[in-house]
Amino acid sequence: MDASSLRIVFMGTPEFSVASLAAMLEAGLNVVGVVTVADKPAGRGRKLAVSPVKRFALEKGLKVLQPEKLKSADFLQELDDLKPDLQVVVAFRMLPEVVWNRPPLGTFNLHGSLLPQYRGAAPINWCIINGENTTGVTTFFLQQEIDTGAIILREILPVGAHETAGELHDRMKDVGAQLVVKTVLAIANGNAHTSNQEQFLEIGTELRPAPKLNRENTRIDWSQPTKNIHDLIRGLSPYPAAHTSLHIDDSTPDIDCKIYKSVPFITGKCEKLPGSIETDLRSFVHVHTSDGYLEITDLQLAGKQRMPLKALLNGFKFPIGARFH
Repeated sequence: MDASSLRIVFMGTPEFSVASLAAMLEAGLNVVGVVTVADKPAGRGRKLAVSPVKRFALEKGLKVLQPEKLKSADFLQELDDLKPDLQVVVAFRMLPEVVWNRPPLGTFNLHGSLLPQYRGAAPINWCIINGENTTGVTTFFLQQEIDTGAIILREILPVGAHETAGELHDRMKDVGAQLVVKTVLAIANGNAHTSNQEQFLEIGTELRPAPKLNRENTRIDWSQPTKNIHDLIRGLSPYPAAHTSLHIDDSTPDIDCKIYKSVPFITGKCEKLPGSIETDLRSFVHVHTSDGYLEITDLQLAGKQRMPLKALLNGFKFPIGARFH
């Protein structure tokens, strides 16, 4: 089958998805409709905000569907009216079977990890938090259990020792976009040979999940090793950011703080109480850990803007005895 004759419905929401949709259009693929989230009030004025995918799709003159409920009869009829041969999902929401099982060629998803590792909502973050030096992107056909379907293609990516989740995200969206196009072409040409995910799991290797990020699993524990904390910080930067509390004294309320960048120094010993701060009040802040310390270089105090450490020190002085906890 000629790939350009395939009728494709694309489903996605954030900027990560836009790269794949753009690559498909650039490749001459026939995207007959785009499904994204409904517009939602945002900001102080509570004006309706549109998703990056909707904005891009409208610029390209594509038909956009924004269902409130994916199982609604009206939405399913709209899908049927588009007569899709194939559906492509990139960073959307969990689909019910009545949607993903609709087109004759099925529905495939782009996932930001080398499946079966890091199934779940935050694969880019968790691979960095866990200190991985390799990750990748995977396309797979959807089935009932989330992120478990037959793998079509995978592309391996290295992870830099100090790379942040945001930096990896930006590299991954472009590599993933090209993998989406390759996958569509393989399906169109009848060359989409699939493999069970278990074939990619080495004997004795444990599966690592990628659960949603929350207030608990994004909090810094300063009693951990330096590398672990550094990996947490870069794995959550720029969003939602690793957080901690700055304790000044017992008579002053703690200050919430987000840390975006750090430099690790591993000495092999705990020289001071973990979380304790050393600073010259002008150019550096060092925070002690269980086996060294971290130099904090980019952070945000509650009620303040995010800024480089030296800029913060121009207007804020860490009192003697202050510590993070």
